[in-house]
Amino acid sequence: YFVTILKAKGTLKPAVLETIFGPLESIYSASHVLSFHLERGNLGPGLENFCQNLDLYGHYAENLEQANKTLKEQLRKNKSFRRFKKLQETRPQFQGRKLEELLPLPLQRLHQYKHFFRDLLENTSPDTAEHQKLAKAVKSLSEVSQWIQGIIEKRENSLHLLRVQKLLKGQKTQVLTSGRWYIREGWLLVVPSKGEELKRRMFFLFSDILIAAKPCHPLHLLNSHKLACQAVYPLHQCTVDKVFGHTQSQGGLLTLSFPHKTLLLMSSDQQDINDWYRSLTAAVR
Repeated sequence: YFVTILKAKGTLKPAVLETIFGPLESIYSASHVLSFHLERGNLGPGLENFCQNLDLYGHYAENLEQANKTLKEQLRKNKSFRRFKKLQETRPQFQGRKLEELLPLPLQRLHQYKHFFRDLLENTSPDTAEHQKLAKAVKSLSEVSQWIQGIIEKRENSLHLLRVQKLLKGQKTQVLTSGRWYIREGWLLVVPSKGEELKRRMFFLFSDILIAAKPCHPLHLLNSHKLACQAVYPLHQCTVDKVFGHTQSQGGLLTLSFPHKTLLLMSSDQQDINDWYRSLTAAVR
């Protein structure tokens, strides 16, 4: 409904078509062959053939982010493609789903295949020839699923890093760094060393650093919704201790010791301080 017709009409340049749909036609054809074998009860040959094509799903996942970018771009500047897409989306087969929602479906389907074949394996006698082929298929599917999961996690992590970078005022604090992983964020109270009042700060925890930030002035013309970075603490020389946090009513207190600074962090929420303790300890480790 999209690829074949678009190819015939020439609405999109071949390179653009390839970027949006990736190896979708090859995936379709591999699924078609699998379906053909299953309908005839030839599970073994069907699986063997299908497993040879599993890499297509990994390449499809790698391409998906670029596919969505190119799709947005084409919708903005290509009027005839915009019209065609709208028209095709009204087809009853799509049940009201847009092309953006249809593109991730092959990856969701692969996830379903994994569970389906696993169930099938558990209900197949180990003495049959089918059992070996199923076991092989389950192993291959798990490997490709892990590959795809890794791609999805990397993409989500990049989006988190970008979001935090945009939240912080100015470009002084470099959040976007290769190999850095986002862990969590939240408001905590900083307990000052000399009897001053508690300071509420937003903390961002990554795999290698902890960032403390405070809200910009609400009346600032450009940055009213942003945060000003106050400190960046490297975690490689940090030790974390829980001072108290055993009573439900009082929340708890954490100490973070760095070579030249000790940070006292407090929360009135018991669960919250326990979660922070676990996350910080894991990140430091």
